[in-house]
Amino acid sequence: MKAREMSLDGVLLFLPSPHHDDRGFFTRTFDVAVARDAGLQPELFVQDSQSRSRKGTIRGMHGRGGRGEAKLVRCARGAVLDVLVDARPASPTFGDQLAVTLDDIDFAHLYVPPGILHGFQALTEQADICYRIDREHAPGEDLSVRYDDPTLGIAWPLPVEAISTKDLAAGSWAELVAALGAPATT
Repeated sequence: MKAREMSLDGVLLFLPSPHHDDRGFFTRTFDVAVARDAGLQPELFVQDSQSRSRKGTIRGMHGRGGRGEAKLVRCARGAVLDVLVDARPASPTFGDQLAVTLDDIDFAHLYVPPGILHGFQALTEQADICYRIDREHAPGEDLSVRYDDPTLGIAWPLPVEAISTKDLAAGSWAELVAALGAPATT
């Protein structure tokens, strides 16, 4: 397993080395030594969660206020387009986006540092996403921006087939920027 820095400040992509044979495959899904070498404190992860989505479903764009929330995200089944938006006003990449395809072929993991909005769209009939999170859920600190915010202009590859009522009610990027006391971007 290797770690690679991505274009958003602090975001890492972990690349395992799956071994395939006539029985199927084997892959390491987490390596504490690689995580430490990449500058993370893996012992701080406190919760593992999993979601299943059908093709075209969008979940996002979500974040956490307060001290934020770090997560390690991977696709255990199928494929998703995983999208990040930097919502940290002091970050050199504030307002920038990153989109990465995560799938069950190469099993890449995306490290999402605190202060980054996260969302994804399922690209296959079913997609299972696994999250390793460094904080217990605190609903009062949830942040969200609409998946179709025109300022962000996220290029979702498929028509939207399903999205939660809560995600449809999310505010705009401009509203979040104002709430964070940050200068306007994009």
